[in-house]
Amino acid sequence: MQTMRAVDPATATGKAKELLDFVMKRTGRIPNMVRLMANSPAALNACLGFAGALRDAKLPAETQELIAIAVAEANGCDYALSAVSALGRSGGRSESDVAAARHAHARDPKTTAALRFAAKVVETRGHVEAVDVAALREAGFSDGEVAEVIAVVVLNTYRSFFNLVARPEIDFPLVKAGA
Repeated sequence: MQTMRAVDPATATGKAKELLDFVMKRTGRIPNMVRLMANSPAALNACLGFAGALRDAKLPAETQELIAIAVAEANGCDYALSAVSALGRSGGRSESDVAAARHAHARDPKTTAALRFAAKVVETRGHVEAVDVAALREAGFSDGEVAEVIAVVVLNTYRSFFNLVARPEIDFPLVKAGA
């Protein structure tokens, strides 16, 4: 059961309305997570801004989508996992790509290295070893791309934690973490 009330886009005002309108224009819908996050326009704006900044990343969108799946799985968040799995599929990821990413695997070794690192960052709460960063470099990632992998992990951990606390009704095809 939801722990927060959803902001109704039809009655929202000020910055919350502006942000909800932006999401609607950009995606054609307003997910339940966004309706709950809109209780704090600052929190929603931070989430949207972080996601928007990562559109300019060197790290490919496909890799970012797969990291989001691995992070949602590692955090055990059904809402986030359902959302990012649906977004990944709509972005061209196959069912097998989505399923593999949940277990930190991908078709290519470089992406697998990123997914394993991302899952380890979540599992260790950032307390990874130098050898873990070295493995990313050995897989072909620059220091800038390592920073971007961490940024994608942080953004998606925020989304997962928000959803674990707020408990929005899942408005994407359900994907259960740990299943």
